[in-house]
This record gives sequence, C-alpha cells and structure tokens, in this order.
Amino acid sequence: MVIWLLVKFEVYFDGENWCARGISAGIFTQGKTLDELTENIKEATSLHFEDILESGEELKILSISEFEVQPFAKASGC
Repeated sequence: MVIWLLVKFEVYFDGENWCARGISAGIFTQGKTLDELTENIKEATSLHFEDILESGEELKILSISEFEVQPFAKASGC
C-alpha cells in the first residue's frame, strides 16, 4: 500500500518574483517564472520531507494561485 502526503502551497506574484508559501508546512520558495517556481517547489518539498520520501511515502503538491483579473476591452463596431 502506497501512503502519500498532500502538501499545499499558496502561489502569488509579488511584483518581481513568483512566490510559494507552504500552507501546512514551513516551506517558502520563489522563482522568476512559474516554471522555475514549480521546480523550486518540488526541490524545497523533497528536501523538507526527505525522511518521509526515504521511507517510501509519496508526496503530492497542490498549488493555489492568485491571479489579477483585468477588464476585457470591448471590440469596436460591435
């Protein structure tokens, strides 16, 4: 039987970097792009839970993202 742990992150843009803060774990990381941030989240999580991973458990990551919504421009002539 495989046991897995769900690690949740709040993801947001601070105006300069993409940041991820662990909701249920004391983990924080950042990256210039979302792709870089994703890799940094994986690395930080694997280091934080190294003992759990070595015991054979699996980790799943859930990221909750914040995005700013801008009004859509209306097409002229419609």
